[in-house]
Amino acid sequence: MSSYKPVAIPSYPKLGEKITQDTLYWRRYKTPVQIKEFGAVTKIDFSPVQPCNYAVTASTRIHIYGRYSQEPIKTFSRFKDTAYCGTYRGDGKLLAAGCEDSVVQLFDINGKAALRQFVGHSKAVHFVDFTADKFRIVSGSDDYASKIWDIPNGIEISTYKEHTDYVRCGCASKLNDDLFVTGSYDHTVKVFDARTENSVMTMQHEQPVESVLLFPSGGLLVSAGGRYVKVWDLLKGGQLLVSLRNHHKTVTSLCLSSSGQRLLSGSLDRHVKVYSTMNYKVVHSFDYAASILSLALAPDDEMIVVGMTNSVLNVKHRKPEEKKSNEPVAKKHPRYRMFVKGKDYMPKQVKQPKIPRHRKAMESGRIDKADFFFSVYLGSKAVLTPVRTATPEVTVAVMNEIERRGTLKNALAGRDEKQLSLILNFLIKHMVEPRFAPILLNVAENVIDIYSSVTNQSPVVDKLFLRLQDTLEKEISYQEELLEVLGMMDTLFATMASKKTTVSRETRPSIPEENNLMAVKSSS
Repeated sequence: MSSYKPVAIPSYPKLGEKITQDTLYWRRYKTPVQIKEFGAVTKIDFSPVQPCNYAVTASTRIHIYGRYSQEPIKTFSRFKDTAYCGTYRGDGKLLAAGCEDSVVQLFDINGKAALRQFVGHSKAVHFVDFTADKFRIVSGSDDYASKIWDIPNGIEISTYKEHTDYVRCGCASKLNDDLFVTGSYDHTVKVFDARTENSVMTMQHEQPVESVLLFPSGGLLVSAGGRYVKVWDLLKGGQLLVSLRNHHKTVTSLCLSSSGQRLLSGSLDRHVKVYSTMNYKVVHSFDYAASILSLALAPDDEMIVVGMTNSVLNVKHRKPEEKKSNEPVAKKHPRYRMFVKGKDYMPKQVKQPKIPRHRKAMESGRIDKADFFFSVYLGSKAVLTPVRTATPEVTVAVMNEIERRGTLKNALAGRDEKQLSLILNFLIKHMVEPRFAPILLNVAENVIDIYSSVTNQSPVVDKLFLRLQDTLEKEISYQEELLEVLGMMDTLFATMASKKTTVSRETRPSIPEENNLMAVKSSS
């Protein structure tokens, strides 16, 4: 018996969904692990050194979790009030955090009590970070001030009071020891140099700033606030490169992938958006159960951790890629076992009914029933076999394969009332689906051609033909209505464009008059 190839069942994406490499990559993150915290999770920070534990700031505690642990492996709870922004130093040995009681605390990751307490702010400290030289801490507070602290001496080095509202976020450069950025509720992002007394750059975000992020190269800065994520070019004096508005509510957190090619933003709209840093288009989106306050990616991108307002920590691990071996697999001869046992060995001759080899495979579950019918060239039966299944993709794939072989009419002909009812019910249910329409319309045409001459012989089949006609007429009317709506929208857009052009032409002559008026005022 000749060999056969199994029927390929195509996978149809959902309507409006485009499958890309990014979609496949980000979908490889497993079902999340949910960890309940004591309060809203406001900050997540990964240690930059192995084993890459991460610090979770929630309520009055900072919990340290291992990569796969669901319970804290360490807890820092020496806070009198709500803790903020637990952040690792570059070597992973120290941890700094702010607090509602206006104190900045420094911890040894292996200890419990605070190594240093920096007192100088008058209100809650919401952001802390270590400078690139690892010997200083930058902090921002609700007292509108940003401060730099010296770790070895435990003293304040300098203070900046240029913001006019709460300083809620900031970050220090990983390349320049003296450069750091702050974001404030006064709608501005400021860049400071510790060697100068004033800020060296100011950007207008135009919304209260919730998060800022510096690219590893130090040339680009990202700010988030309101519904906007904005990217600034620091090498061009803080020029705005792009303004993104893909969230429906306030954007609260930002993070960058290890390669720097993907930017992630979390929002109160319960979504995490993934952007390509080449064109800043959304390439993927995650949906969560509650509003998002914090977001972090592991240094190797193997984990994505999200903190939410409902005090839940959501942890997703990425499945490792399956390594495909390039070595060809040696195919063993069907009689390999006989050769191994020896040429003189002969099995016992037992009389059994002759069953095709593929039928045995079908009965054992190794091949599908439709594939079995194709293997013995009974394609007409293969049409009806998957119609009884709950997956229309299989039925459509089989019909497509029969059409490819040029035997669709033969396969559909000669059906009794029950079999024809199965085919017609399937067509009525799935023919108007865009993913199946090209194939099923052809099947419907063939069914009508074959069985139009035998109508009025079965009331069941006649009723199904009328339902099929009604389904097609409704779909045609929907398409006509949609075309009318598209025509009206095109007319509306064309009218708006013409009005805009007319207004611009009418306002153009007023420009010289304004200039003349200004000239008269200046001369007088």
